[in-house]
This record gives sequence, C-alpha cells and structure tokens, in this order.
Amino acid sequence: MSKDLSFSTLMHLLNGASGVLPEHRKGKNVTYALQDAVLGAFSVFFMQSASFLAHQEDMQNHEGHNNAVSLFGLKTIPSDNQIRNLLDPLEASHLFAVFAEVSSLLEENGELQAFRTYRDNLLIVLDGTQYFSSKEIHCANCSHRTHGDETTYFHTLITPVIAAPGNSRVIALEPEFIVPQDGHEKQDCERAAAKRWLEQYGTRYAGLKATVLGDDLFCNQPLCEKVLEKKLNFIFVCKPDSHPELYQMVEFLEANGQVEQFSERSWKGKHAEIYTFRYVNQVPLRAGADALQVNWCELSIQHETTGKIIYRNAWATHHEIARTTVKAIVQAGRTRWKVENENNNVLKTKGYHFEHNFGHGTQHLATFLLTLNLLAFLFHTVLDIADAKYKLLRIKLRVRKTFFDDLRALTRYLYFESWQHLMDFMIANLKLTPPLDSG
Repeated sequence: MSKDLSFSTLMHLLNGASGVLPEHRKGKNVTYALQDAVLGAFSVFFMQSASFLAHQEDMQNHEGHNNAVSLFGLKTIPSDNQIRNLLDPLEASHLFAVFAEVSSLLEENGELQAFRTYRDNLLIVLDGTQYFSSKEIHCANCSHRTHGDETTYFHTLITPVIAAPGNSRVIALEPEFIVPQDGHEKQDCERAAAKRWLEQYGTRYAGLKATVLGDDLFCNQPLCEKVLEKKLNFIFVCKPDSHPELYQMVEFLEANGQVEQFSERSWKGKHAEIYTFRYVNQVPLRAGADALQVNWCELSIQHETTGKIIYRNAWATHHEIARTTVKAIVQAGRTRWKVENENNNVLKTKGYHFEHNFGHGTQHLATFLLTLNLLAFLFHTVLDIADAKYKLLRIKLRVRKTFFDDLRALTRYLYFESWQHLMDFMIANLKLTPPLDSG
C-alpha cells in the first residue's frame, strides 16, 4: 500500500536519515544530538526564516513549548554556531537517500505520471550552477580561479531535476557536488560530476524509464556512452562549433536530399511564426571510426512578416527521429530550460537564498547546508503536488511571499501541536472549505 505524501511522511524520511549519522565527537561533550542540528537547520530553510529557531527558543522560555519541537521533531534547540560545528564534519551524501525515497513515493502514488512525456519517459535535466563565491573564505572542497594575483574561491554543483513540458514544478533529485577529487590534479568540472552522478544513480532512474537532458557541454561521446550504458536515453543540445564532423555530415546529406525538413505556421497573437524542423538519423557525433552514431534534429522559428529568425537550436539524441516524433523530441529538448527557470532561479530569488553563505565551515558545512536547502525546496514541491490542505492554502495565498510571511508570523506567536494543526488553523481563519480528504 502506498504511503500518503504528507508533511509527517516527509519528515519521517528526514528523521530516518538524520538519526543514523556517524558520531564524530569524542568524549562526553554530546549535549546536542546530531539529529537536532540537522532538523534545526532544515527548519530554517523550510520556513525560510533565519530567525525561526531564535523565536522558538523565546517561546520555549516563556510558554514551555515551541514549534521547533512540535513541527520538526527537535528535542532541544542548538544555537546557530552549535549547529554549524556539529554539521561541518558530516558529508552531505548522508542525506541523499531522502531524495530517492521521495521520488519512489511519488512514483508509487502515481504522482510522476504528470511528468511523463515522449514515449512515457521522465525527463531528467542535468545542469551546473554556482552557489558560493568569495575572495577570502574557502575550504578544502572549494574550486578556485585566479586572475592575476587575485584568487576567487567558489562552490558549484550539478542540480538534477525531473521536469516536463507545461508543468511549472520540478522534482529535485540527488545533487552532485563539483569538488576536488582525490588522485586528480585537475579541478573537478561539470562533465566529470555528471558522469559520477550517472554512475551512481543512472541504473535507478533507468528503472523509472528516463531521458537525460543537458546543454552542449554534455553532448560528448564519453558522457553519451555513459548514459546509454545505464540504459537511459539522452537529448543534448548540439552546437555546430563543438561538433564540426557531425555538421559536415549533415551538410553532405542535405546536399544529397537525405535530411528531412518541413515547416508549420503558428499564429502568435498579432503575427504568425514559421516553425521549421530538420532531422536526420545516424550521423557521427565526432570524428573517427569509433564515433557514436546519433540522431540529429533542429528547430528554427521565423517571424513570418519580418523574416527574422527568433529561435534556433539543435539536439543530438538516441531516440529515433521521424516526422511524427520530431516535434515531441524537440519539445522535450527545450524542457532543459526548466532547470534554470523552475529550479535554480526559484532557489536563488524566491526565499531559499541559494547563493547566501549560511555557513561555510572548513570541511563539509557548505555542501551539507545546501543539501538541506534542496530538501526544503523538494518537500514544499511534494506538498504542493500531493497534500490537499497545502494545495488549498497555496491557491488562496498564491503569492509565495504571502504564504511564507504567514507561516513565519503564525509560528512566531502561536504554538501548534502539529503541521496538520497549523494547516487547519490557516484554513479555518481564511474561511476556506476544507478538502474532502482532510479526514
């Protein structure tokens, strides 16, 4: 029987992961449990409130109870510095199982069906982004770049998500941090991180039937072969400058009438646009007798009146392309942008403060806190998909800032026995009709 995707279920998963963390402290100085440090930090990200724990400590002192305990399961509330010290030695990978468990529950409950697209595939978008930069603060896991005599330290990572055309949500998956690798002289990079991610998780997501999306950086033979090795498919942006042999073959085949092409007219308000599709199967991704054969397609969009090219892009894929499938493949390929619009941009501009330095530490603190922030984003997304009360409130309080302002204000001044108690209080005071499945 499938589990409900409620707040308590999600917190149970996080409690499970945080409850088995390796104890790194020696001696008897264990006043605060590692689990309290994890849950405390998570509560700050989930509530989007840097002062949440301080407010709950005040409530505890004055009223004898607090929402950090009732909502998030803390036993005691550590200070910010205590949380940082406790989490710094812990690798973020200890929490990665939560991402897998959440996506499994979404699949079991049928919630991933809304994300299935061409050939019933899930689209997994790989993309790299930076989340920390400083000319002074750094740790052993920082990458760096030097301009003249000035060095900048930074953190980047791959943020895989499940995305779908026409779906405003994305499902965050296990991240892969771009950090110096043991035994490697060169700095880590997005390509190497993507290969590690595929090696670690590719087989699992192949079981869910998936196609990997990415920009031109990932459209190279070693990475494409890794995708296929893991029984996944790919649709990667494929640019002429980085694939000269492929485009030479396309030009040769086109000159001999072997590149298929057709156009369609689409009305866009006051003007029409001409969509032109070109495609061909079995062209070499690179030079050499061992070149991987891929299928190639291109979309160009032209303003009918002015003749100006509004958009042009091309992709390489292992999906066979035909006139009946090229539009769906192109639509899937264009979905890559959702990792920027619905994931990275939301994390950076909508209250998660993705690029803010919450604490850098000397070992793993930056990556651990970043992972908790991603889990907070994932939990809110899942609740918005599957929790009837949460969805009702988000429809009523459709401005994200309003919703979180209300959460922060209510939990600062009022005590709630549970998350459901908080949701019921908000629904009642907003004069909303509770959902039928509210129990």
